[in-house]
Amino acid sequence: MIKVGCCGFCCKKDEYFKKFEVVEIQKTFYSLPSIETARKWRKEKPENFEYTMKAWQPITHLPNSPTYRKAKLKIESNNYGFFKPSNEVFDAWEKFSEFAKELDAKIIVFQCPPNFHESAENIRNIEQFFSSIERKFLYAIELRGNWRREKIIEICKNFDLIHCVDPFKSPSYYGKIKYYRLHGITGYNYDYSKEELKKLLEFCRNKEIYCLFNNTKMLKNAIEFKEMIK
Repeated sequence: MIKVGCCGFCCKKDEYFKKFEVVEIQKTFYSLPSIETARKWRKEKPENFEYTMKAWQPITHLPNSPTYRKAKLKIESNNYGFFKPSNEVFDAWEKFSEFAKELDAKIIVFQCPPNFHESAENIRNIEQFFSSIERKFLYAIELRGNWRREKIIEICKNFDLIHCVDPFKSPSYYGKIKYYRLHGITGYNYDYSKEELKKLLEFCRNKEIYCLFNNTKMLKNAIEFKEMIK
C-alpha cells in the first residue's frame, strides 16, 4: 500500500481531498493553531482521509533557528529544542499532542535540524523524551545531521520509531511503515522527472509506504506518481 500526498495543502482543500488520501500538516511546525481549528479540519476531511503532522519546532529546533523568525515566534529561553528534557519542551509537546489528538492525526514527524548531530547529549535527550511521552500516535524521526546507521537503528528500535528519510538521499533503516519525504534532488525548487518517479516506485516495492512531496512542484509530481501506481 502506497499513500501519496503533499507536505501542506498545495491547492484548495476540496480539490486536494479528491486527489489524495493523506496530507502532512506543516503549519503546526511553525506555530500551533487553535484547538477549534483542529476540530474544524477534522470535520472537513473525508472519512478515509488521513492527517499526519510535523512536530512543533520548540521540541526539535533551538531558539536561534531561522525557522522561528519565519514563524514570527520569539522565544527567549534556551530550554527549547533538541528534545531537551525541560519543562518547556514537555509543555510544548503537551500542547502539540492535544492539537494532534483533536485532529485525529495518525503519524507525527519529528524533523530534526541539520545541526542536530549524533552526540552523547543528543542521544540522551532523544531517549528521555521518547521514554517520557505517551504512545498516542505513530512517531517518525527525520535525522538530517550526521548519525551512524547503527545508532539510528538502535534508537528507532528501542522507541519504536519510524526512520523517516528522503529515499533519494538515504535508505530508511527501521520501521514496518516507511515514511518518505521528497525534498527535491537538488533542493526545494525541483520538478521530479518521470525517470526519477519510476525510481521512487522501486523504493516502494512490497512495503507500507507514505510518500509526501515537499518541493515546488509537489502537486504535479504527486499526481504523476499516483498515476504510476494505479
